[in-house]
Amino acid sequence: MLSCDAVHVHGEKRQKKGISVTIENGMAAPDFALPDGDGQTVELSALRGHPVVVYFYPKDDTSGCTAEAKDFTCLAGEFRGAQAELLGISPDSPASHRKFQEKHALDVRLLSDEARSVAEAYGVWVEKSMYGRKYMGVERATFLIDKSGNIARVWRNVRVPGHAEEVLAAVRAMKG
Repeated sequence: MLSCDAVHVHGEKRQKKGISVTIENGMAAPDFALPDGDGQTVELSALRGHPVVVYFYPKDDTSGCTAEAKDFTCLAGEFRGAQAELLGISPDSPASHRKFQEKHALDVRLLSDEARSVAEAYGVWVEKSMYGRKYMGVERATFLIDKSGNIARVWRNVRVPGHAEEVLAAVRAMKG
């Protein structure tokens, strides 16, 4: 069972460069249809009528991504209480997501963007640099989408501690 008093582990800081797509508040959220860990397709446009939290993360079962998923899991009931959908997206396969969810008792729906097309549409497939090596990867970012399907708030270069709580507060503020 997941303990919601989890200790956060931080990874190396990575530079983000070359974001070619800019998503801003008020814009229509790019639609997508992606499989989850059970092979069920989730379509963003089908979720209209409720706020949707879409968070992008680099890789299943790494320290920072696990901490973030656990934080959202600890608050999943409160997101549901606010009638918000909570979706995590990474380039990992549906099978990887299923294993990640089972291993850590995650209560977050994880979607597979193996082609990285959704990450590119949201401007989070970026050039990174670590230890002098440049490579392409997913920037940790979160998008709050209002019930009409428009971007209500964007968090880029997310630091995990306190982030899920901040997103929940923004969801609650939308309802007020």
